Amino acid sequence: MRAYVKTVLWIALAAAAGFWLYRARPWQKSADDQATKFETATVDRGPIIAKVTASGTLSALVTVQVGSQVSGRIKEIHADFNSQVTKGQVVARLDPRILSATLEQARANHNAALADLQKTKVQAKDAQRQLARARSLNERKLTAQADYDTAEANADVADAQVLSAQGRVEQTRAALNQAQVNLNYATIESPIDGVVISRSVDVGQTVTASLQTPTLFVIAEDLRKMQVDTSVAEADVGKLKSGMSASFSVDAYPTDRFEGLVRQIRNSATTVQNVVTYDAVIDVNNPELKLRPGMTANVTFVHEQRFDALRIANAALRFKPTPDLLGTKSKPAGTALTSTQPRGKRDEVQDRRTLWVLRSGKPEAVPVKVGITDGSHTEIVEGALREGDQVIVDVASGGNPQAPGGRGNPGAPGGFRRIL
Repeated sequence: MRAYVKTVLWIALAAAAGFWLYRARPWQKSADDQATKFETATVDRGPIIAKVTASGTLSALVTVQVGSQVSGRIKEIHADFNSQVTKGQVVARLDPRILSATLEQARANHNAALADLQKTKVQAKDAQRQLARARSLNERKLTAQADYDTAEANADVADAQVLSAQGRVEQTRAALNQAQVNLNYATIESPIDGVVISRSVDVGQTVTASLQTPTLFVIAEDLRKMQVDTSVAEADVGKLKSGMSASFSVDAYPTDRFEGLVRQIRNSATTVQNVVTYDAVIDVNNPELKLRPGMTANVTFVHEQRFDALRIANAALRFKPTPDLLGTKSKPAGTALTSTQPRGKRDEVQDRRTLWVLRSGKPEAVPVKVGITDGSHTEIVEGALREGDQVIVDVASGGNPQAPGGRGNPGAPGGFRRIL
């Protein structure tokens, strides 16, 4: 009897549970759960700073490579790394013995040329006396005409020899001067006031100035004023202009920001792996001498800024509803232009966009005109958009990623598709 009662109770409980499951139907979501849910961002006001970033290298305003114009062995060095030098200061000397010997030889050749010149002048003077005597005798018919002609020719030859000797004197004088200049070049002086940033030789080293001038020192002018040569992409170079401000940081001082002004934007392009860049030169003051030549600078150019702009999140510009969500088979208004349209047409409307605003629980298209962007937010210049409006940035379904319109099925009816 007791077993029978237990069986009846279990049957009753099973029937009750089945009835409850039938009425509750937990495996079916409510209509509210299946309704499309939107992710939104609030339209607000705030600052927008449009920037262009680039990398560059610091260098001195004037950098001079000091070399040797003559060959020889380094005898003395009077400057080292980081030495402060002044214009005309001796920084090195070459062994002058070979150059001095060359100078003495040139002087001797010049003296010999002067003696030859004096000799030819004496011979020319004697030839003129012989010509005068022959002319006198010829006029009185006391000598043959042939003797007179010979005397005249000898006089002309003597005059020509004088001119030739004068030419040899000039040649030897030039060689003497060249030897003196080369000897002077054995003393190497600084051409500017500055600091030595590189030294490439040591005492006893031989330098050869045959095909090119060997570099002994690199001297930078006052390092309290420097410049940054940056590589700006061709897509951004049109946003820059001379005189605009720029800031940059260097790895040596990651928490410091340094300021500068754009001096010029050079027209010469540099192409590396099909990437075209232009050199924007920035003047920088360096009163504390923190910056050093060769440092890498991470530069930021601010070309536009708004302090109280009506702005939206950039994600709102990248999403468009499908026609099924809007209840139409046609392309929704405000869809971005495709690449098949002419480029000129795209350029004319690139600042005209359509945002989707959540109003009364439904998406509503709002045409707007956009302004500058900082990469995260975009300025709204025109359009029926107010501060506090909720713009749609994404769409999701109520907890089921595979439901229509859900994240797991973005292409399903009622969903959103991303426009990149």
